[in-house]
Amino acid sequence: MTNNAVFKPVILIPVYNHEQAIGNTLHDILQYSYPVFLVDDGSDAACRDTLRALADGCSERVELLRLEKNGGKGAAVKAGFRDLLAAGYSHALQVDADGQHDLSDLEAFMSVGKDNPSALITGLPLYDESVPKARYYSRYLTHIWVWINTLSLEIKDSMCGFRLYPLVDIVQLLNQENCGDRMDFDPEVIVRWSWRGGNIKNIETKVHYPSNGLSHFNVFHDNLLISWMHTRLFFGMLKRLPAILWRRCK
Repeated sequence: MTNNAVFKPVILIPVYNHEQAIGNTLHDILQYSYPVFLVDDGSDAACRDTLRALADGCSERVELLRLEKNGGKGAAVKAGFRDLLAAGYSHALQVDADGQHDLSDLEAFMSVGKDNPSALITGLPLYDESVPKARYYSRYLTHIWVWINTLSLEIKDSMCGFRLYPLVDIVQLLNQENCGDRMDFDPEVIVRWSWRGGNIKNIETKVHYPSNGLSHFNVFHDNLLISWMHTRLFFGMLKRLPAILWRRCK
């Protein structure tokens, strides 16, 4: 993994029809000194216009990439990674648009990332009473499969979207391996990062589900995608089993 000599981070926010939430999220992020990169994942007109107005109003700090067709959260994040690497940034801190993440932890991610420039820094959610119980417990099905597919408990939470990525290494991974474009992206990319021997740091962070929050999780479609992802990863793990065991035993 690349050890970046210069730490030049940026905030990356994928957005799809979150026109009601993104203004507050962006306002809170702009309290910090980092540049912000919004990726509009083919949003409808209301969100598209909101994002344009926000970017125009903060043009010295905020850039906007518009994808004309909705490709999914993973597709938006991938497009953002590639543009940001080309622009000379070293790290991208992925933040959800809907206000779930406690942005008071933002500096903690940056600090750990600066001290560990080749590591993927991922959030370990501390939920309050707002978390839907079904979603809370169903996450563990994915966690268990991730622990099986990595033969490790190193990844404490595989679905948190609050993460700091080293751009050189993550773009190299995405160019060489196929990761899902939708809700399957977050767990799949971190498993593939682990398979490559990538360093992972877990940071506890509070997560709150806004009462008027908009979720794009499709119970049938996204659970089907995630199930297929786990199947692919399981057979990928079997293929890599000798190398994984060798690394674990070193």
